[in-house]
Amino acid sequence: MSQKPSKSPRKSPASKTGLLGVGLDNQDGHKRITKGEQFVLVGGSEETHGRMTETAIKTFEELKRRDKRLETVEPRELAEIVHKSTPR
Repeated sequence: MSQKPSKSPRKSPASKTGLLGVGLDNQDGHKRITKGEQFVLVGGSEETHGRMTETAIKTFEELKRRDKRLETVEPRELAEIVHKSTPR
């Protein structure tokens, strides 16, 4: 009796974790896109896009200070960090 060769398990594509920021208040016609290692920010007025950029940068700085990674931080803690990182 011959055995069928076993099928190798399908590898799922590597998942990527990141933050996406979308600004919806743009009325000046500029297309704003900012990309970081783990974030992409699109749209928004100049002011909104700047706030999103500052928030993203400060969020990742705080994660680093806490010795945490986006892939492993708990959603509740991440929300607290993002809130704290948002310019007022």
